[in-house]
Amino acid sequence: MKDDKIYITVRCPIRTTLELLGGKWKLLILHQLYDKTLRLSELKNLIPDISEKMLIQELKNLADSGLVIRNNFGEVPPRVEYSLTEKGRNVKPLIEQMIAFAKHYEA
Repeated sequence: MKDDKIYITVRCPIRTTLELLGGKWKLLILHQLYDKTLRLSELKNLIPDISEKMLIQELKNLADSGLVIRNNFGEVPPRVEYSLTEKGRNVKPLIEQMIAFAKHYEA
């Protein structure tokens, strides 16, 4: 295997990944959205430990990063749905590897 060194700089791929996906909630949100489109209340039910304020904030950050699409239907009462973009769908292998790592670590 080739020894490809990664230098930790401002434009480092590890730093970019952490900026996009780091924190307590983003990967959990992306994981829930992987196979389906969900409304805010559905996401809140699937991730009960997150506050509504934090969920809204993280969804906005993910949308601004181009990982999530926010679809506002402009109805009364408001109906907003969230789904993954193609870039957001690319996170699945990373999440699967993290799950495998955790299972191995806990064994």
